[in-house]
Amino acid sequence: MFQSITPLRRMLFSLLVLLALAPVPAFSLSVMDPFNLPASMDSGTVKLGDGIAYADGPRHKLDVYAPETRDAAAPVVFFIYGGGWNRGERSDYQFVGRALASRGFVVVIADYRLVPEVRYPDFLYDSARALGWVQDNIAQYGGDPNRLFLAGHSAGAYNAVMLALDPAFLREFGVTMPILGVAALSGPFDFYPFEYGEVRETFGSAPSPEGTQPINLVTSDSPPMYLATGTTDPIVRMQNTESFAQKLKSNGVWVTTRYYEGFGHMEPVIAMGSLWRWRMPVLDDMVAFFQMFGAFPSGVPYVAVAPNAPEQLPEAIAPMEQIVDELNAMFQPIER
Repeated sequence: MFQSITPLRRMLFSLLVLLALAPVPAFSLSVMDPFNLPASMDSGTVKLGDGIAYADGPRHKLDVYAPETRDAAAPVVFFIYGGGWNRGERSDYQFVGRALASRGFVVVIADYRLVPEVRYPDFLYDSARALGWVQDNIAQYGGDPNRLFLAGHSAGAYNAVMLALDPAFLREFGVTMPILGVAALSGPFDFYPFEYGEVRETFGSAPSPEGTQPINLVTSDSPPMYLATGTTDPIVRMQNTESFAQKLKSNGVWVTTRYYEGFGHMEPVIAMGSLWRWRMPVLDDMVAFFQMFGAFPSGVPYVAVAPNAPEQLPEAIAPMEQIVDELNAMFQPIER
């Protein structure tokens, strides 16, 4: 989980009070808490599965979110969170699960093993194994395994793209579900040579470093991709998205790009949640992309009402801005 940052604890506590929610003990505060509080997330959704084991071990568990009202089988989004490959918890991204569920998707968010317990490519095999669980079980939760989309943010965007580009990972676990599209936010796709500590520790022992780079694995069979980034991302510069998009286009692969002016690394994923959705239309853009490639062939998804800027709580905006700045500051650059 994102570790509690001592200078932010007082701010987080104050923000929780401003949001008129029950306070939590200081030792449990996380910088992601404001986005995952009940008043900050989409209603009309339900958590159908909490901590379901897809393999042995504490990091091999997943959660399932869905619309509260379900009729026919729904499209599935498998979302992979980021964290520099060495941090992160599925519980930090409840707001993403409920955001996509509010638009009619069954959503799976799985933990995976992290550095230093593992190195590349073991965390990719973990997610591939979790997709094996999805293939075998998601119909029981109202999901259609034949309408599968991958999504991810930061390191999770890398993971999602790699699973889509290199069939060896899915083949290892007998995963044959078609991947209809991939949505990648703030993702690193071309970062060799490895110049920063986190990246060297994660990928430095790979026998073929160039083979760890998504930009080198694109073929004409790659699935359609939605690539989005903030234009002022200090962690993964938007040139990563630009060069990867160009490689996809040159191979005849459909790519939709979105560049959110003036935003950094964490903002695109945070804006998926209802608390910050007024900042940028990333959720609408992602759902529209999924719709283009068969998410809802018989109709249109449920559209949640995007909130206006929280004028009723103007004093909360400055703390939120500082929280996002602190989140951005937690990561080393992962782009050469």
